[in-house]
Amino acid sequence: MMMELILDARNTLGEGILWDDRRQRLLWTDIEGSELWSYVPETGFAKRWVLRERLCSMALTGRDDHLLLGFASGLSFFDIATGSFERLHDVEPHLPTTRLNDGRVDREGRFVFGMFNQAENPKHPVGGFYRLNRDLSLEALPLGGVAIANSICFSPDGRTMYYADSATRAIRCCDYAHDGTISRPRVFARPDAAAGDPDGSTIDAEGFLWNARWGAGQVVRFAPDGRVDRILALPARQPTCVAFGGPGLDVLYATSASVGLADPAAGAGGLFAQGLDVRGLPEGRFGIATDA
Repeated sequence: MMMELILDARNTLGEGILWDDRRQRLLWTDIEGSELWSYVPETGFAKRWVLRERLCSMALTGRDDHLLLGFASGLSFFDIATGSFERLHDVEPHLPTTRLNDGRVDREGRFVFGMFNQAENPKHPVGGFYRLNRDLSLEALPLGGVAIANSICFSPDGRTMYYADSATRAIRCCDYAHDGTISRPRVFARPDAAAGDPDGSTIDAEGFLWNARWGAGQVVRFAPDGRVDRILALPARQPTCVAFGGPGLDVLYATSASVGLADPAAGAGGLFAQGLDVRGLPEGRFGIATDA
């Protein structure tokens, strides 16, 4: 099954896609372009905002048009309607080579994210994983060092957290208590479980994990036991992140990247979609606890 190109956005590094159920729109970032993008599938209307620095991940909040943004250097609130920013935290200012990367809201309304080492390859795991709590406090998570944080998402009941260091090619998971306590970190999908490197992920209503496979032109569905259940192909070699959307949450969307490609194929850096026979879960909103 081949995912369809629905918007030739030509992003350099499209990432961090999520579905805003209130506005019935997709939101994502072109990290290297320092741009926030939106797209309304029903009308085909696309819009982008040029921001003050690279935007790496984001989260919805309880207020429409009010986003939590994970910039390269730290966290801010952003009001789309007014264009105003409220700075919350600088992150790892003592590590000049790191920037924010992947992030996702947990079922308790907290934003969990990880870092990216921008140094030349090979990248060393000098960054960390963090959580922005609902009281706006920032805490480091005991998940060890990371070079390229990705694949952050949560099981439907919120009691399992998934995450990856793309440099190791394994997807990991851990037990994740209501109070945020983390225990039993372990391998979920082995480095050789699928082609390509693990990038962004999302969880469907059945508890299966959908993962964009950088370099392989695939999105892979993993069962809760870590086995490969299904593979979707797309013509772009570098899919980056996935999200369920649409009125029935039964369309899978994927962003992609053209960065580093000497001869990008048609659609590289574009937005892709595929209708499915499974449903996703509503995207979490920072500050609001949700039930799956």
